[in-house]
Amino acid sequence: MSAIKIGVITASDRASKGIYEDISGVAIQDTMKDYLKSEFEIVYRCIPDEQDVLEATMKELCDEAGCCLVVTTGGTGPALRDVTPEATENVCDKMMPGFGELMRQVSLQYVPTAILSRQTAGIRGNSLIINLPGKPKSIRECLDAVFPAVPYCIDLIEGPYIETNEDVIKAFRPKAK
Repeated sequence: MSAIKIGVITASDRASKGIYEDISGVAIQDTMKDYLKSEFEIVYRCIPDEQDVLEATMKELCDEAGCCLVVTTGGTGPALRDVTPEATENVCDKMMPGFGELMRQVSLQYVPTAILSRQTAGIRGNSLIINLPGKPKSIRECLDAVFPAVPYCIDLIEGPYIETNEDVIKAFRPKAK
């Protein structure tokens, strides 16, 4: 059996130009290493905050690279250049608003500015796309909240079976009847 593919997209004008290091993309990759027991491969992209580039990259990772999960960081705030949610909505067949609702609820326990966040998630074919905030601490808090539902969501969209390291995070799957 081949390795599961997970896409990681950092949307940042400055990181994509090498002005600063992409610590957010690294934080997602490190979290996946902690969470997953299944063999997996990261398909990583660091791109500018351009909606057309974001859309093309999401499509590439889902449709061509075969990523069952694509996790983005950056571009989810209210600034004019923050267009990740719009790009996600444009490429998805179904939106999954519960992910964003839970991530904001969790983030509000730490910072009042979480109400400014526009994180979302959606389904494109057999891929789940999740938009995360840009700060590594917030990335982990949000993933800790939503990831228990991710493997079952991927089951439901006929993606690969994902096994988690239950010492770190436990996936929830309903009991078979």
